[in-house]
Amino acid sequence: MPTFSSDGVEIAYREAGEGPPVLLIHGFGSNIVVNWGDTGWISTLANAGHRVIALDNRGHGASAKLYDKTDYAAPLMAEDARRLLDHLGIGEADVMGYSMGARISAFLAIAHPARVRRLVLAGLAANMIDGVPGGEAIAQALEAESMADVAGAEPRAFRKFAEQTRSDLKALAACMRSAREKIDREALARIRCPVLVVAGELDDIAGPVAPLVDAIPNAKGVVLPRRNHMNAVGDRDFKAAVVEFLA
Repeated sequence: MPTFSSDGVEIAYREAGEGPPVLLIHGFGSNIVVNWGDTGWISTLANAGHRVIALDNRGHGASAKLYDKTDYAAPLMAEDARRLLDHLGIGEADVMGYSMGARISAFLAIAHPARVRRLVLAGLAANMIDGVPGGEAIAQALEAESMADVAGAEPRAFRKFAEQTRSDLKALAACMRSAREKIDREALARIRCPVLVVAGELDDIAGPVAPLVDAIPNAKGVVLPRRNHMNAVGDRDFKAAVVEFLA
């Protein structure tokens, strides 16, 4: 997998397909393969005529592992995405982020509006504004000696997922303590490109779709029936909605 230096941080990325570029930014504890490859997103978008670019966020996948929470501020991670576009000589791209990746994508669109043609914010909706609770408990679960030392359904679920993806648990703990900044409505109102907000009907991590749609001037929303935060990622209706939106 190729890499590039984002202000001294080694970032891994992958490309597939040809056509208008679309940049994919994965969620917390995930990586290119798990979030976008195994779920069929890369092949779906490439087959729909797009040049697909995906990066492993710092602390994740094949990218550099950092252990200070100040290295994981979402606006800083958005600059990794912007520098990847610079590295590839891409002036403007469609951008899609899932969960933490949606927050990063929103910061990218706010800071660099000329670089984002269309924006898909998925797996994080009202809670992008209201905040996602429980971050410290999850960080402690990631730092625990073993799963036997972790209490609570959500911390255990995050620890299990991180182990399944063979992640660096200490790097993820640092990321969890930093990357959950709220985005206020005034900042979201500055996003002027077309936006699609997508979340599962049962996704408590994302929160309801409507409040985020209402906060962004040119946004529309899709609610995936009977889907939660984990099983919404590869949903057929999700893919169909995004392919139509990007077309």
